[in-house]
Amino acid sequence: MTTTIHNVLQDTLKGLYIDGGWRQASDGGTSTVRCPADGREVAIVASATAADSERAIASARAAFDDGPWRRLTDIERGAVLLRVADLLERDKAIYAKAEALDTGKRLVEAEYDIDDIAACFRYYGKIAGLDAGRVIDTGKPNAISRVVYEPIGVCALIAPWNYPLLQAAWKVAPALVTGNSFVLKPSELTPSTSIQLMETLAEAGVPAGVANLVTGPGSKVGPPLSSDPRVDLVSLTGSLATGQTIMAAAAETVKNIAFELGGKNPNVVFADADWDAAVDNALTAVFLHSGQVCSAGARLVVEETIAERFVAEVVERAKRIRMGGPFDPNAETGPLISAKHRDQVHAYVQAGIAEGAELLCGGYIPEDGVLADGFFYPPTVLGNCRSGMSVLLEESFGPVLTVETFGTEAEAVAIANDTEYGLAGAVGTSDASKAQRVANALRHGTVWINDFHPYVPQAEWGGFGKSGIGRELGQAGLNEYREAKHIWQNLTPAPTEWFGGNPL
Repeated sequence: MTTTIHNVLQDTLKGLYIDGGWRQASDGGTSTVRCPADGREVAIVASATAADSERAIASARAAFDDGPWRRLTDIERGAVLLRVADLLERDKAIYAKAEALDTGKRLVEAEYDIDDIAACFRYYGKIAGLDAGRVIDTGKPNAISRVVYEPIGVCALIAPWNYPLLQAAWKVAPALVTGNSFVLKPSELTPSTSIQLMETLAEAGVPAGVANLVTGPGSKVGPPLSSDPRVDLVSLTGSLATGQTIMAAAAETVKNIAFELGGKNPNVVFADADWDAAVDNALTAVFLHSGQVCSAGARLVVEETIAERFVAEVVERAKRIRMGGPFDPNAETGPLISAKHRDQVHAYVQAGIAEGAELLCGGYIPEDGVLADGFFYPPTVLGNCRSGMSVLLEESFGPVLTVETFGTEAEAVAIANDTEYGLAGAVGTSDASKAQRVANALRHGTVWINDFHPYVPQAEWGGFGKSGIGRELGQAGLNEYREAKHIWQNLTPAPTEWFGGNPL
């Protein structure tokens, strides 16, 4: 029988998921989840304490040390992940509705997310067992040398609010298939689909204690996840400041860490780019999900000879983008996640204007009609942006596009790389050689040519510089959750007589 989001929220979700069962917070605390599009109540969930995190860690530790999960074969664990993918597809409508309500994003976008989540579990399920390690040629006939891989242990998985289940899945799937146990901490703003995932994992056959969930604010729940010596890895998708805090805490016990910390991503458009595609990509790059995307192309870097006309068309189309709630059939983009975040985005825009940026469209908080009930902010374009401005250095994580211009290819590359981050970037041109030159020169973890945003679970995802440490997805994403072990076997043991072999 399918467990619906409604049933989980109303019947069991007043507790945390620890050791295969729902538990209440140790102090009985709860918090209310509200839809950012209109303020409606979505759920009341447990608000965990540090003690609850410690209980979840103990559960994960016991499951890893003494439980059956890591002792299964890779193929057996892979079969469970394939079952998870099937269940996600079966319950797609349930998951998508819950994700749309939590985030305020359009239902169709949430549906795409669930497809991608299922694809992630299916990818890792299918590659399970394909990498059995390797045999090393030692050059010695009497020795066998092997490199094998083992699960890393207990993983603390910290997911963000913009793509709550997608970002969680990028961590949960490789953690599970390699034999680890975990504690998942979703954003307190968007926990519903992570809650449902616990039900799905149990139905698919993940043993009790392997998958644990703690909900609540990071300030209370997070510290044990990064400092407790029973945790072997912390994987975070979040802000730079949060990453720096967790890195410092994890250093005490020398934990493994894997961080994706956002970006300040350039979209370089040359004069010879396909016009219609380039304009469309520029809009999608920054205004998808109201700019609340770590890889958003928030920096438009356009060749001087076409800049005036190109920017004018982008602005005109940006003005026509329709805002609305997740179930509004006419909406093209949704709200920001909270009033606090909306106000921060607005302050960011105002700071840019104060520094000399020109407001070309947007830049206000809607106060009329249904939009006034939610946390909406219109697509905003800032022209006349110059190196050193705060809007070029800092990530807004909102629907704000800055415009810079260049004259030469070398200048375009220099502008695009003028950032402490290095998550993603793009180049638009009809010159194949130039496209490859610029792509190779960009110091960003993902580079799109004549496109923006597509990805596949088979390809690694992550950034250079302050965009993070390590990679998610692909083979490298799998390796984050494995330890390499070298085993040397002497087939003909005998004394080496290194110290003369004198008898006692």
